Amino acid sequence: MEELIKLVSQRAGISEGQAKAAIETVVGFLKDKLPAPIASQIDGLLSSKSPGDLAQGLGGLLGRK
Repeated sequence: MEELIKLVSQRAGISEGQAKAAIETVVGFLKDKLPAPIASQIDGLLSSKSPGDLAQGLGGLLGRK
């Protein structure tokens, strides 16, 4: 998740603390709105090694390759 925080911070031009808060807000929203089997996999995706892995994992959850 640290790489994702840095990426959001850099691209949005905000501090890492602000980026972390934004990511946590979005993750919480997704967990509340997604079906339980998918929502339960979000934490595993966030522990991936790179933002690219995260994007690929999210695509897989949403039925994309």
